Amino acid sequence: MATPVIPECGKVNGPTTVQAATKPDFPFARQRGLEPPEENARFRCNESVSKVKLFDGTEAWIITKHEDVRSALESNKLSAVSWPSYPSALDPAAIETETHFRPQDRRTPGFPEIHEGGKKALEQRPTFVNLDEPEHCRQRNMFESFFNPEAVQRLQPMIQETVETTLDAMIKKGCQKPVDFIHNFAEPIPIQIIYKILGIPEEDVESLSHHSEARMNTSGNAAESSKNNLAQYISKLVSKKIEEPGEDLISRLVIEQYKTGNLEKEDVDNLVFLIMVAGNAAVTNSIAMGVVTLLHHPSQLEEFKRNPSLAPAVANECLRYNTASALNSRRAAQEDVYIGGKHIHKGEGVICLVQSADRDETYFKDGAHFDIHHGYDAGDTFGFGHGAHRCIAEGLARAEVEVALAALFQRLPDLRLAVPVEELGFTPARQNVGIVEMPVLW
Repeated sequence: MATPVIPECGKVNGPTTVQAATKPDFPFARQRGLEPPEENARFRCNESVSKVKLFDGTEAWIITKHEDVRSALESNKLSAVSWPSYPSALDPAAIETETHFRPQDRRTPGFPEIHEGGKKALEQRPTFVNLDEPEHCRQRNMFESFFNPEAVQRLQPMIQETVETTLDAMIKKGCQKPVDFIHNFAEPIPIQIIYKILGIPEEDVESLSHHSEARMNTSGNAAESSKNNLAQYISKLVSKKIEEPGEDLISRLVIEQYKTGNLEKEDVDNLVFLIMVAGNAAVTNSIAMGVVTLLHHPSQLEEFKRNPSLAPAVANECLRYNTASALNSRRAAQEDVYIGGKHIHKGEGVICLVQSADRDETYFKDGAHFDIHHGYDAGDTFGFGHGAHRCIAEGLARAEVEVALAALFQRLPDLRLAVPVEELGFTPARQNVGIVEMPVLW
């Protein structure tokens, strides 16, 4: 496996926006496998808040340093959404009396879309990941009890059983020839777990587990795929739960929010779709990238095999080092704001490069290197976002990665890649980092 190139401040060459005649195109492209784009370190070291050009010719600011990303994601001057035609945008108290709404344009002017699919999402009703307060908090609180620390602790036996059962099935197939790790292990785990939480009928789980929208979406692009067969399935399932509720998340949403008039049927459908697909790709990729990274650091992997209780520390470092949701933290300025010494005007877009921030050497000592003993605080890493919009299911995702990595290397200590890392199937170089094909042997 090739040694990754790790740029360091003071050793980074190449143009920044000060030197460049034109704004660089964004998203930046990864040059090698899982390694972040080289531009991340270049801008972080030379001009940490800079302007870039997006696919449609518009410009936006990128923010690359940890302290500036934190400041941006905590700022109430930066918005994920606005409702210009909705009264409560001007009068938050109206939320108390205006339960139903259909905004005409759910994006704050200047909101930075990074590909054409993002614009299609404007046709859908927004869910809490694309809402500001107070509506963001109102919707988010509907799910809090399913994903808080106590709930995740109660789910631990189910998570462990799902991982072990998935591993059993993969081992049973044998490895006389290379086995696709993504399809047989990393991918089914988060999908099956969230299906059980939602209350998907057992007879539907297997077929839905390999549905492309369930596998490939994140919270940042779920709305882009909401007009498809999976969405139609969800709508029919919600209708069944309205008639015959159970003890699952969908039923709770139906009983507490739909039947009380807090949500319309379409809102329930969209929220269920979001929860079903939002975190699957990130967890799948985090498991796969964690395995590749550990295989590249054999002494740390051997220590982990000897001491599986290191799983929380191992997972935390894997999640920091391989920031899966690298392009999802986007905002637009609702008013003028200064970040990193730069004047960002009202109506300008802002893209927080959380992958860059998670390797910022000025915050994380030796942060450009992987070390399971770094001991960084999980709350200081940004792969799950930060501030009010930090991922509601972070605790569940971390538990899934911890259990998956620990069980995998305890039961298959000789697991190895069947091809050089350069020959793995990676996500497109300008999208969130991930692995789509990963043949293994053991």
